[in-house]
Amino acid sequence: MRVHLGCDHAGLDLKDHLTRWLTDHGYEPVDHGPFWYDAEDDYPIFCLRAAEAVAAERAAGQDSLGVVIGGSGNGEQIAANKVTGIRCALAWSEETALLGRQHNDANVVAVGGRMHSLEDMTRFVQLFLAEPFSGAERHQRRIDQLSAYETDGALPPLPVRPDA
Repeated sequence: MRVHLGCDHAGLDLKDHLTRWLTDHGYEPVDHGPFWYDAEDDYPIFCLRAAEAVAAERAAGQDSLGVVIGGSGNGEQIAANKVTGIRCALAWSEETALLGRQHNDANVVAVGGRMHSLEDMTRFVQLFLAEPFSGAERHQRRIDQLSAYETDGALPPLPVRPDA
């Protein structure tokens, strides 16, 4: 599986570590930068490219995923989620990494390089990459609502109260 990576200066060490870890575990990492430390770099430059690559490859039928990394992961998640077809989950625990895939069929995960140990963040990514989408009808229905909104901007209809 191809895994696209993007980060900012706060995620550079983790990205470099994950690139090696992914290769050692049979994944094909694709590094979208940055490629050197610059304390003033801008995460959208790199995270948007990683997310765009995931979206393009998934549209072409490939099973690619992505990892975006920053100090907290928040901005990187926001950037990735601006790309059509991307559902980026912020993982801050093993459970959130698993649920991002199981319930939301997330195709990119964001982690905070300043929030956890290297071992914990590697574990979050490992769990995310290995976990399948559950395919449960209620989860697919919600994803379909988001995809429809992303496509045409129409809000899903409000539910009708059962006793009305």
